[in-house]
Amino acid sequence: MTAYIAAFGLVRQVGVEGTHSYGAGVTVHLQAAGMRVVEIIRPNRQARRMRGKSDPIDAYEAAKAVLAGPDHPEPKRLDGVVEALRYVHAARRSAIKARAATRVQIKSLLVTAPEQIRARYRNHTVITLIPGLARTRPALEEDLLSRTVLTSLKSLARRYQHLSAEAAVLDVELEQLVTQANPALHQVKGIGTVTAAQLLITAGENADRLKSEASFAALCGTNPIPASSGKTTRHRLNRGGDRHANSALHQIAVARITCDQRTREYIARKRSEGKNTKEILRCLKRAIAREVFTLITNPPPAADYRALRPKRQQLGLLQVHAAVGLGVSTAKISLAERGQVHDAVFLTAYENWLNSPT
Repeated sequence: MTAYIAAFGLVRQVGVEGTHSYGAGVTVHLQAAGMRVVEIIRPNRQARRMRGKSDPIDAYEAAKAVLAGPDHPEPKRLDGVVEALRYVHAARRSAIKARAATRVQIKSLLVTAPEQIRARYRNHTVITLIPGLARTRPALEEDLLSRTVLTSLKSLARRYQHLSAEAAVLDVELEQLVTQANPALHQVKGIGTVTAAQLLITAGENADRLKSEASFAALCGTNPIPASSGKTTRHRLNRGGDRHANSALHQIAVARITCDQRTREYIARKRSEGKNTKEILRCLKRAIAREVFTLITNPPPAADYRALRPKRQQLGLLQVHAAVGLGVSTAKISLAERGQVHDAVFLTAYENWLNSPT
């Protein structure tokens, strides 16, 4: 195929539809051959219905789209840490989804189970219900229905435990890959391992293909969409873009609304301007997308937590002294010294407190 393309002369660029799905292999092969590949958006369905569809027609449409103008997105690189992150993230999401479905199924079966079984597990929470069902041993003297129900519930409970163990292993691997790919992003307040992984996957290994923070916001579906009519001038939420990335930004926004004073002040300022809750959330997600774009394209050095405990012990201080000095709990100091607090602002404040003369 490469030889056939090159036989017609100098190849400036090649348009491929679905560079990150069915066209991934072709994209990698052409890029390895030194050709510039651009991503072609799927043709308009209305035009496709009018002209019909076949491989030659699609090829001509892709070629015409490339010739129409240079404004075509560059495909993501399919190698490196971020691509490995995508596979682990997909496996974890599948495990979490299957575990949630298993829990719902257990609850549904218990609702219609015989009364003696319902009474046995009525006051159990999920924490105690799953291990209890997994350990159950149906007695032979019980009736056929009870034995069958308990056996089925035991199977589902063990499946739930297996999926939980699988998700825990994937969580560890995911955190290692995120830390390797962009440790500074992982240390921003409100951005957890899963949300950081999703944002890195959306940006891709070659994040420099994103020309501006506005393009990243549009990719995440957080750019403002005009929704004005008559004398009303307003914008609404964007329902396009990568919905997984949009969900990650939403989770970050909700976390910051709960625990970040700067975000609360931002919301109060927007509300004083007359914006409603949906408009404030859109503005907040847009601001977070701007911050994330900077962290991905120009990541700052990550805060190092490994020197905190030796420095504190060298000064002869206890964790309770640091907790009182910083106005936090002793548990947070312990977690910070073990690298389990992903908040660069707090880690820097702790380091500055240890280095202060007082």
